[in-house]
Amino acid sequence: MAAAPEWLTHAYIEHALRCHFQDDGLAIANLEINPALGPGENYGGVLTRARVTFALSNRNKTEQLINLIVKTEIDDDELTQELMAPYDIYNREMTIYQEVLPKIKDLLDEIGDAERIFPTAIYVDRERMAIIFEDLSVEGYVMADRVRRLNIEHTHLILRKLAKFHAASAVLNERQKGSLEGFDRGFFNRYTNAYKGYFVGGLLAAARWMSQVPKLAEYSKKLFALAPHYMDIGRECFAPQAGQVNVLAHGDVWTNNVMFKYDPETGRPVDVLLIDFQYSFWGSPCIDLHHFFNTSLKEPLRREQQSNLFQFYHSIFSETLEKLDYQENPIPSLHSFKLQVEQKRFFAMHSAVVVQPVMISQDPTDACFNALMNDDERGIRFKNRLYHNPIVQQNLHALVPYFDQKGLLEVDQAC
Repeated sequence: MAAAPEWLTHAYIEHALRCHFQDDGLAIANLEINPALGPGENYGGVLTRARVTFALSNRNKTEQLINLIVKTEIDDDELTQELMAPYDIYNREMTIYQEVLPKIKDLLDEIGDAERIFPTAIYVDRERMAIIFEDLSVEGYVMADRVRRLNIEHTHLILRKLAKFHAASAVLNERQKGSLEGFDRGFFNRYTNAYKGYFVGGLLAAARWMSQVPKLAEYSKKLFALAPHYMDIGRECFAPQAGQVNVLAHGDVWTNNVMFKYDPETGRPVDVLLIDFQYSFWGSPCIDLHHFFNTSLKEPLRREQQSNLFQFYHSIFSETLEKLDYQENPIPSLHSFKLQVEQKRFFAMHSAVVVQPVMISQDPTDACFNALMNDDERGIRFKNRLYHNPIVQQNLHALVPYFDQKGLLEVDQAC
């Protein structure tokens, strides 16, 4: 497990709580700090859990308990830090939590939709690249099992929240005259190829495994040929579409970037919150959907029910746009939206072939951000092992022929 940052001390937490509660006399009586996740559970930051007993100066110094999650940047080697710098993920997420999400909440409040979609940050520290949240687990929110993946009940909950978030962001950008269009550094972007080691490296690892399987060998040749063009195709896919409803996409919707609350009697999910906005970008909402469906859904839900799920999302997305009086571009009909889904289906292939093997891996060997990002011997070894997973192999057998039929293995495809 990643160790808590050295600067995350009694004094630091006390200062953060004093700012949040606007009480300079607040005093911490007890502080317990522990890592929140283990290797391979999250590659976008270090999560630390803090259990704090404190007293406010203006409440007779009665002790209170608050549980916090502190999210900080990954402390990796200089090469990985250099590769990540162009994405500026930590500043982006802090800006979104401070300046964007509160406005999206206000917009939904306008139409009487008080449903909570995301947590509130109680302290943002740009010097330390840290965000402090109240620990949602205290309210009963937990992460689902990333390896088992999600059923239709979980999926509907996420799609309802995601559709409202997307629609409100489109309206916010319209009312603020393009204020969100500067978020243009999604996984594929025009500024950097920093994720090439991960994305192309994963594609090549998949191709190497497939080359040893007679039924997949012909497809592996196409993946090898696709590799030199892969980043350019991804950039084209991430470009906003003129004349369509673009949104602030979450950018990384998958099982570990949402938290569910369950009914204690039935065990069924009753609520979900979106977390982790590090890779949010301005573009098509379909990219979030392709990523979510192809990293996080159970089988056969992912393979057989996507058309229905796109329809479910579209109904809430279009209804929310109408309620918020969105005018900038035509609100897509279901038919038009399904065409937009096809325009961005490259990201479905990418998410299934390259990303999902990382998401559902249970092998902790070399499972760190460095190995994920780099194409050195350690990184290649790590990625090759991802395709030893029988579940990944089953998915490639089922899905790669489908992606080939869609033309998504061709070097001259247009996203």
